[in-house]
Formats: sequence, structure tokens, C-alpha cells
Amino acid sequence: MAQAQEASGAEPARLTGWVGWVLFAGIVLFTAGCFNVIEGLVALFNRDYYVVGTSGLVVQADIAVWGWTLLILGAIQAVVGYGVAVGQTWARMVGVVLAALNAVVNLAFIAAYPIWIILTITLDVIVIYAITVHGREARLLKG
Repeated sequence: MAQAQEASGAEPARLTGWVGWVLFAGIVLFTAGCFNVIEGLVALFNRDYYVVGTSGLVVQADIAVWGWTLLILGAIQAVVGYGVAVGQTWARMVGVVLAALNAVVNLAFIAAYPIWIILTITLDVIVIYAITVHGREARLLKG
């Protein structure tokens, strides 16, 4: 590939400081996925742990349904987070979708946990920015 770039006169790709933010985005996705898996398992095995019917929430859902949703999405997030950290193109695309989806879903719980939700949405925006603007740099770590 380097020969093709030299022949075409294109500047070779190089690492910048943003690769750290891409790795951070991968780690955030992976960690959020692990937390979601744990929360999903808690919802499935200890249904009394979460308070049901909190007033002010936009969405009301069955705890078992919410547990399975968190479990499945958390597992996907963890795999995608690893993929982003090692520079996989498919993981960058899925990671942006998952971070955007996570931000929108969290809006449903802003009445219950306003500060936590604002922090979560902020992290989602940072993940989306790092992946979309500088995600390609993580591939350079492999080579």
C-alpha cells in the first residue's frame, strides 16, 4: 500500500494524538457494554432490585424485557468497543450507531437521573466525534 501511495504522490497516513481518543472511544463502548450486561443480568435474576414505576419516566417497560435488551445490547457494545480499539471499519460504523442510539434511549430516563444522563450523552457525543473524524487512525496501530 505504501508503494501505491508513493507512486500516486499521496501523503502516507500517519498517527496523530487523536488515536488516543479513538482508543478512548473503544474503551468507553466496551466498558458501557460490560455495565449494560451486568445491569441486564441483575434485572433478570433480581427483579426487585430496580424500582418499577418511577414517576416522570418517558418509557415504562417490563423489567424482564429491559433486562434482555440490556444484556444483548451490552454484549454487542462490548464486541464493537474492542473492534473500534483495534481499528476495524465495521466496528466504527456500528459504534457510531450504538452511541447515537444510546444517547437517544437515555433521554427517556433524564427525569430519573438527570446528571448521569447528561454525562452519558456527553460521552456518546465524544465517542461519535472521535470515531467519525479520527477512527481511521486506529488501523495504523496494527501495521
